Amino acid sequence: MRIAVSSRNRAGFFRAFAPKEGKPLVGMNPELSPPELTLLTAEEKQRLLSRLLAQMAHEIRNPLSSLHIHAQLLQEDAQRLDPAAQEKLLPRLDLIQGELHRLENIVKRFLRLSGPSQLNPEPAHLRQVIHHVCELLRPEAAERDIQIHAHFEEPLPVFLADVPQLTQALLNLVINALQAMEKHGQIEVRAQARDGQVILSVADTGPGIPADRLPSIFEPYFTTKTGGHGLGLWIVQQIAMAHHGVIEATNVPSGGAVFTLRLPAKAPN
Repeated sequence: MRIAVSSRNRAGFFRAFAPKEGKPLVGMNPELSPPELTLLTAEEKQRLLSRLLAQMAHEIRNPLSSLHIHAQLLQEDAQRLDPAAQEKLLPRLDLIQGELHRLENIVKRFLRLSGPSQLNPEPAHLRQVIHHVCELLRPEAAERDIQIHAHFEEPLPVFLADVPQLTQALLNLVINALQAMEKHGQIEVRAQARDGQVILSVADTGPGIPADRLPSIFEPYFTTKTGGHGLGLWIVQQIAMAHHGVIEATNVPSGGAVFTLRLPAKAPN
C-alpha cells in the first residue's frame, strides 16, 4: 500500500520538544485529547501548528544563542592546545557550530511558518547532503547497533534546491527510521536520478507501518511513538511540497518501511 503527498535534530532537537508524560505541547490546548486532534480540519491543524511553532521558536532562541557563544569560546580555547588535541577537537567544534547555525535557521523558518515553506534555491550536491546527515547520526545509530549505509547511482546531477531544508528533510527521515527500530537493524539511504527527478529514499528494517496508519502519517501531530510530537514527517511533507515534489511511504514485503522523496532535477542556470 502506498500513500503519496504530491506537489503543492541533530536528532535531539525535535525530541527535546516532544510532550513529557502528562504535559501538553507548548501552545496546545490542554483540553484537546489525541482523538479530538484527529477530528480537527486541516486548516485548524495548520493554525494550531503555526501558533505552536512560533511559541517554540521564541522559547529556544535565548538558550540557542547562549550555546552559540559558548561554542565560540570553546573554539578559542582549543586554539591554545597542542596540535594533536586541536586536530581532534576543532572538527567536532566546527560540526557543533554548523548544527547550531542550522538550528538558528530552523527557528527563523518556524517564525515565518504560515503555509508552505519558502525556498532559497542554490546548487545542491545530494552526495554531500547524504554524507553530512549519515555522519551526523552514525554515532547515535552505533549506540543502538544500527548500521547506516549510503548508496549512490551515478551520475547524480547538481540541481536547484534549498540545501538546509533538503538536509532537514533527510535528517527527519533517518531519525524516523532510527526510532522505528529502536535497536538492531539497518538503514539504507539511496540516491538516484531518473526521468527528470532526483530520487532519495530511506529504508529501514523495522516493523513497518500499520496499513490503517499509512494515510495519516504525514498529518501534523500524528504519531505512533510514545512521547512523539508528530511533526517530523509533516515537516518533510512541507519541504517536498515547497520543492514541487512528492513524498511517499511504503511497506517492504520482507519487512520494514521505505520513504521516498522525489524532487524535480532543475538544473542551475
